[in-house]
Amino acid sequence: MKNSMQELPQASVLGLPVHITHYLSWLTLRLMRQQSVHVVTLNAEMAMAAEKDEALAKIIHRAELVIPDGAGVVLYLKLRGHKIKRCPGIELSDLLLQEAARQDQPCPVFFYGGKPGVSQTAAGILQHRMPGLTIAATHHGYGTDAEQQQILQALQDLQPAIVLVGLGVPRQEFWIAEHRHLCPRAIWIGVGGSFDIWAGVKTRAPGWLRNNHLEWVYRLYQEPWRWKRMLALPKFAWKAIVYRGV
Repeated sequence: MKNSMQELPQASVLGLPVHITHYLSWLTLRLMRQQSVHVVTLNAEMAMAAEKDEALAKIIHRAELVIPDGAGVVLYLKLRGHKIKRCPGIELSDLLLQEAARQDQPCPVFFYGGKPGVSQTAAGILQHRMPGLTIAATHHGYGTDAEQQQILQALQDLQPAIVLVGLGVPRQEFWIAEHRHLCPRAIWIGVGGSFDIWAGVKTRAPGWLRNNHLEWVYRLYQEPWRWKRMLALPKFAWKAIVYRGV
């Protein structure tokens, strides 16, 4: 699959790749061809974390598709002359599930992560909205070691077409990189807190905040404990202005 990544035009954010393509059509084609893809949803927090964590940086470099999930990433690229729009991972995942629901052959989806009951609720709501969607299985992200082995065995047995992993950054990226060999024809996406949104546990920022690149303010309002992690944002903004690399 490395060749598929090289076919995509890409830019660079602090030395990390960001692909510039028609993401949905590219992913849908790989879904139909049953080709393995790891989708990384890059934002400022992850980019700053990768500066300090070489293992995370390697995973991002090896991913077949890296999308500009965060407004900071888009700003960084625009300052360097790239015409690019933000592509939130939750929106791309939703659109991909709609495509999966429309396929003639079932494209089972595996939901893993979130608090107990959340991924199951999210899957049910999505299936109600997309009647053709096939749910392979769901499981929360708080299992024991024994449950973890059961999850891995289920992945190997079920061979879903899409695996959505909501364990938070960077845990979900490491988990996917470690286990994607179990489903070598699947599309793997780290979806962060998307299960909470789909399940109705939390809401996304209003459109006017998203359109003005201020979704992070709403998220901080919902999750004030994230304030230390949010300190990466002004640091990233400064790097976007002064960083001399590509």
